[in-house]
Amino acid sequence: MTKPKRWVLVLLAVIAIVAVAGAIGLHFAAQALKSRVEQALGPDSEIGAIRVGWSALEIDGLRIKGPPGWPAADALRARRIVIVPDLGGLLSSRIRISSISVEDAYLSALRTRDGRLRLLPGLLETPAKKKPAANAAVPAVTIGAVKLHGGALEFFDASVRQPPHKLRLEQLEAEVDNLHVPDLAGRTKIQLNGMVKGVQHDGTLAVSGWAEIADKNSELSSQLNGADLVAFQPYLIKAAETGVRRGTLDLGLKSTVSKNHLHAPGDLRLNGLELESSGGALSTFMGMPRQAIVGALKNGNGQIEVHFTLDGDLDDPHFSVNENLATRLGAGIAQTLGVSVEGLARGVGNAAHGLGSTVRKLFGK
Repeated sequence: MTKPKRWVLVLLAVIAIVAVAGAIGLHFAAQALKSRVEQALGPDSEIGAIRVGWSALEIDGLRIKGPPGWPAADALRARRIVIVPDLGGLLSSRIRISSISVEDAYLSALRTRDGRLRLLPGLLETPAKKKPAANAAVPAVTIGAVKLHGGALEFFDASVRQPPHKLRLEQLEAEVDNLHVPDLAGRTKIQLNGMVKGVQHDGTLAVSGWAEIADKNSELSSQLNGADLVAFQPYLIKAAETGVRRGTLDLGLKSTVSKNHLHAPGDLRLNGLELESSGGALSTFMGMPRQAIVGALKNGNGQIEVHFTLDGDLDDPHFSVNENLATRLGAGIAQTLGVSVEGLARGVGNAAHGLGSTVRKLFGK
């Protein structure tokens, strides 16, 4: 046998040995990961089956129940989860996972009345009595990518309504890259696309950007198209204002949070807006007299466009994103309609005077 042929055989043998060693290493990594997963999921979880393959760990029929008081029965359900360990993690104290793929999942999230977002409380929120001792070693986990395919998300928002207002996303495709648990340090890339369910029709949502979760810094671009205005009206109007009968909403927003300061310029377009007829002469919509909105829709092309900017200190207890949004949108609509603050006040005063005159006539006074 010639020397070049011998070198080829040696090279092939080395590749085969490395491949077998890698497969064996991944198998042992998956075995070790299995016990970690079972321990981490806790007693409130149900698992159909856990299978350890040569290169991945598969979980079928996962269910994590919602805690007492949770607005949904389940915090998480998934038909199938595939966890691929990183072979390099065998040589490190940090557990390294190459990827986690979740198929046909359901996830519920809650925004509390004070604006705090809660997600998977049974896994991500540790009760004080169950917190590990200071000297206990909490395993660190690095995840290369978490991918969600064909999922559904129900978002319950208690900050705008009681009981919490529900928004549902379906056909969800999402990916989160470079995630560190439990410290959540570093920059995490986020990509999300889905369909927003509505009362009369559905819209689409796309979100992309990054977040430094531990430092509370982020830069995200969001685009909402064709969303049902009836489903989103708690974010646009106050409880006493005129409701929405039909219409769609397009919203583009680029938000930046740095040192807990929010800066978010955006564009809003209302299409085919039709308001409820109830409310009387003094009824308003987004802070504007209802009749001014109706008149603008009749004189225009059925659209109202607003440019606005959300800006404020998230550490300030007096700052509310919801109230800030409603205020900015109301001011933007007033500017679009050419109504000044003085004109708005004068119009409301004239309406009140007219209403009072009508009452006096009815009662002969």
